[in-house]
Amino acid sequence: MARVYNFSAGPSMLPEEVLKKAAAEMLDYEGCGQSVMEMSHRSKTFDKIIKDAEQLFRELMNIPDNYKVLFLQGGASTQFAAIPMNFMNKNKKADFIITGQWAKKAYQEAAKYGAARAVASSADKTFSYIPKTTAADFDKDADYVYICMNNTIYGTKFPELPEVGNIPLIADVSSMFLSEPVDVSKFAVIYGGAQKNIAPAGLTVVIIREDMLGNEMDITPTMLNYKIMAENDSLYNTPPCYTIYMCKLVLEWIKEQGGVEAVYATNVKKADILYNYLDSSSMFSSTVAKEDRSLMNVPFVTGNEELDAKFVKEATAAGFVNLKGHRSVGGMRASIYNAMPVEGVEKLVEFMKEFEKANS
Repeated sequence: MARVYNFSAGPSMLPEEVLKKAAAEMLDYEGCGQSVMEMSHRSKTFDKIIKDAEQLFRELMNIPDNYKVLFLQGGASTQFAAIPMNFMNKNKKADFIITGQWAKKAYQEAAKYGAARAVASSADKTFSYIPKTTAADFDKDADYVYICMNNTIYGTKFPELPEVGNIPLIADVSSMFLSEPVDVSKFAVIYGGAQKNIAPAGLTVVIIREDMLGNEMDITPTMLNYKIMAENDSLYNTPPCYTIYMCKLVLEWIKEQGGVEAVYATNVKKADILYNYLDSSSMFSSTVAKEDRSLMNVPFVTGNEELDAKFVKEATAAGFVNLKGHRSVGGMRASIYNAMPVEGVEKLVEFMKEFEKANS
């Protein structure tokens, strides 16, 4: 069976080399006579897997020593509640830049626990740009400023981090994890769900500066208490063992590619191929402000809903799957995460050109 080019926004495609290695180790992991799916999370074998995964994260992202790396469950959406419970704890205030559905949901969840304030929003233009802010826009008494760095649904990305002064900055990087170099030291917390770029669904990685820990609200459930999770090295209860193992394999793959810098160069190349065609096409067009375009998620439209539907149907038949845009936006969206080869984007553009010629 031939594999398709999978442009899903998540769960998304994984590197073929990783899948083959996982398949080879499915029944017997490194001679231990059992699958990682079966082994105890307290075993020496799994202890090495999770420690190796953390070390790879630290190496690939240049994570400073004063940050904890947590392997958690519940997806990024669970962190929408965990973050205010753990950090909206001094002045009971937090500032948000609303750049899409996920930032909006995080803002709405935080409002249950304190004074959440939307400092800026791009909702006026269907989240097609990143609003500009200055340090003066933020409340100096805010316990943190929250952003979603890359917006999966709308295809935008912060071209640069907002100036927030001394206020702790927290960022959801779910759909751009390890896709480009990021200075972790600029964040108090940086986190993301794994199912976009680093593993199958079921794992959330949270990277926290140590001075942020230990001020959680009294009502914080044990399982949402970052300090407890950190003190127990992510092993307070059974973690998503197999997903952590898969994450380790992906991190090893990234290292083999030459690290995050090398992966980033490839991602820029892929994005340029697709955006250059969209900018020259008389049928397809990008929906995002040029300066705020995502390298990972590329929405586009024809301007005709029937033609959009025809394109998605014919593309699927040709082996380009999961190109339908999010239900809140419509049109199409190509998610070109780390595992998508350059060839996949080149072939998609070839198909788009043929479709444009046949339907003009």
